[in-house]
Amino acid sequence: MSLRTAQIRLVSSHPEVYEPCDDSFALVDALLADRINLVEHHPVLCLEVGCGSGYVITSLALMLGQEVPGVQYIATDINPYAVEVTRKTLEAHNVHADLINTDIASGLEKRLAGLVDVMVVNPPYVPTPEDEVGREGIASAWAGGENGRAVIDKILPIADKLLSKRGWLYLVTLTANDPSQICLQMMEKGYAARIVVQRSTEEENLHIIKFWRDFDIQMDAKVIVPNKAAPVGVMDTLLSQVHRLSFRRSASSNNN
Repeated sequence: MSLRTAQIRLVSSHPEVYEPCDDSFALVDALLADRINLVEHHPVLCLEVGCGSGYVITSLALMLGQEVPGVQYIATDINPYAVEVTRKTLEAHNVHADLINTDIASGLEKRLAGLVDVMVVNPPYVPTPEDEVGREGIASAWAGGENGRAVIDKILPIADKLLSKRGWLYLVTLTANDPSQICLQMMEKGYAARIVVQRSTEEENLHIIKFWRDFDIQMDAKVIVPNKAAPVGVMDTLLSQVHRLSFRRSASSNNN
């Protein structure tokens, strides 16, 4: 049986590169949960922004495998050590991706505009002082500035430019990032959304959100107006998911 995800023992490492952790596993689990849809989607171009150890892009290439031939994989990272570690991880699993040492997709936006069918991002989402954002080395993997949104808010408009008309974005968010507001922001650009995986750990509450263009969504200034019957994953459903999960965590904390 062919492998569906990267094997941790074959994932390369470096002291200055973020190793696979709960957020990485949650993102890959979200892709696995949506795998049948991904195979039927038959993406031509897949992009990971912030590849780190290469665990996610390698897993994506493995889970699509021979069922979706001819896919081009691209992975970027601002950390040059991460690019090298990802290369070794890909080689250890006998899969290939084009690797580029750049900030998000700098230098690629014109070339890839409207072409990316699947985009996966585990961004720096941890709330930190603003002056920690963009530092060299491993800190670039987690430092997200105020509310952990500094890098996320840069990525979203770039994703909108790069995604094809049928493009999908899988984004890792933390409760502190205000995922409801992120979804509203994307809805203003015409995207529907749904939470694919929600996971609570001892340190954080993660939401893996999938975004896709919904051409039935019409915008009226500040109000999002779904046209006709709302598809699964429109804003009301998503926001209720996020709010319900937040309420449960708050209630649990109060009980303890």
